[in-house]
Amino acid sequence: MPPAEFLGLTSGVAVRTTRSTSRTHFSRTLSIRLRTLPIRLAAVLGLVLVGALCPAVAQAEPRSPGVLATGLHISDGRLVEGNGNDFVMRGVNHAHTWYPGRTQQSLADIKAMGANAVRVVLADGHRWSANSASDVAGVIAQCKANRLICVLEVHDTTGYGEDAAAGTLDQAADYWIGLKDVLAGQENYIIVNIGNEPWGNTDPAGWTAPTVAAIQKLRNAGFQHTIMVDAPNWGQDWQGVMRANAQSVYNADTTGNLIFSIHMYSVFDTAAEITDYLNAFVNAELPILIGEFGGPADQWGDPDEDTMMAAAQQLDLGYLAWSWSGNTDPILDLALNFDPAQLSSWGQRIFNGVDGIAQTAREATVFGGGAPGDTQAPTAPGTPNASAVTATSATLTWTAATDDVGVAGYDVVRISGAAETNAAASTTNTATVTGLTANTAYTFAVYARDAAGNRSARSATVNVTTGSAPAVACAVGYRVVGEWPGGFQGDITLRNTGTTAISGWRLAFTFADGQTVTNMWGGTATQSGGAVSVAPASYTSTIPAGGSVTVGFIGGKGATNTAPTAFTLNGGACATV
Repeated sequence: MPPAEFLGLTSGVAVRTTRSTSRTHFSRTLSIRLRTLPIRLAAVLGLVLVGALCPAVAQAEPRSPGVLATGLHISDGRLVEGNGNDFVMRGVNHAHTWYPGRTQQSLADIKAMGANAVRVVLADGHRWSANSASDVAGVIAQCKANRLICVLEVHDTTGYGEDAAAGTLDQAADYWIGLKDVLAGQENYIIVNIGNEPWGNTDPAGWTAPTVAAIQKLRNAGFQHTIMVDAPNWGQDWQGVMRANAQSVYNADTTGNLIFSIHMYSVFDTAAEITDYLNAFVNAELPILIGEFGGPADQWGDPDEDTMMAAAQQLDLGYLAWSWSGNTDPILDLALNFDPAQLSSWGQRIFNGVDGIAQTAREATVFGGGAPGDTQAPTAPGTPNASAVTATSATLTWTAATDDVGVAGYDVVRISGAAETNAAASTTNTATVTGLTANTAYTFAVYARDAAGNRSARSATVNVTTGSAPAVACAVGYRVVGEWPGGFQGDITLRNTGTTAISGWRLAFTFADGQTVTNMWGGTATQSGGAVSVAPASYTSTIPAGGSVTVGFIGGKGATNTAPTAFTLNGGACATV
């Protein structure tokens, strides 16, 4: 994603804005094209027609691969390890080429959050300073040290044909050949993603021949790695070129060890578009993953990340979220300021949400995780103990489970009668459940799971009753500053109407119409469904008696945008103004 991301129309649209990713990182600069309703409808119809008229994807003939790669390779349309064990990527993107000093700690943090893979941004020297052989060797070593499968990609190709600064796939292939001595022998640990989003919206049909040529150039140079290729249309393939030509491109790889990467942003804003696209490849036994995707809504649309993640889980396809940190436009930062303790709402969704990384990632067996044939489930975790119970949250801690291979993580569930609801996920034996209601009784339990996906028996339960909402003297003013299709800007003024200062506050409210907070300043938002919780920034953490602070945000919305009607501060109700 980076230097350019599809911002325009959502769902089958013909729009793209350049997300410039030079040293100034990934700010989104508008360069919207073809933004009209007739074009949007034509684009959607185009995807439908491509599925109907392109048997190359819809009805592909089974293909027997040639010599298998020595490590990660493709078998029956799936990415597998050298031992034949399925490997399903669950990870994120990291912008190494712009933040080389952040990579070592970032990879450790990404792994600690439960990821099993990372896609690393590199440069070949055409647009940004080339990452040297020694630098790339260091990245590979750090990926291996952190037990992460590493996808290496050249970013200079982004938007070729539309962005005059972009390089070619042929130039990217030459860069990889120059790194052959570094990459050889690492086939178990890395995948070569030839070039990021290597074609814009201008004549995307031109993507096919250079893609085939670059693949063959690497194979002729002796590369045995699994190769990944990104789609045209800035990665989103809204005109269906990759989908229509996937079989012929795949056939051009003499080893059969090729995987396609679709980037899903605003073009993919409905469940039907997402599942139709992914199923076309799966049904044709053509390997695919979601190499980048975003969830936060913006003024150009609202990607359906829930369906992306659910479909990937159902179909056993990999996904790599954009991006760990460092976006100039922080709407897509998973962690603010490269700090895993400051996950954005987008980061919380990716790591701890349903079908997220903490719940679904399985470590590669080459690192010892999820050994083939591992059918033994972990022991049940100990009975959880509750602490730090407030009106809206509770921290649960339990005795760790054991496993013959190793425990990969834990799932905390809320129990109501015979029903269970996912409440939190953790890679350690503690988790904080948030979004609770004051003066309410809850029952929680915990499951353990290992890297092979085996789940333990449920722990014994713990009953938790949240505290009373504290008395608080406050008033909240909420207003919409501006609106546009799919998004809006708002601000919240929080006033201390009491006689003593308020410090370390937490504001809570609920959206009624499915709105989402995608970026916030003056505070940090976490969101579960419509419930939003806001913690202060350092400069807004204290509200003096009689004073106020203001928090601003960008939000995503649908057709309606009803303002919240009630606010609580530290669990106590505030007046509205």
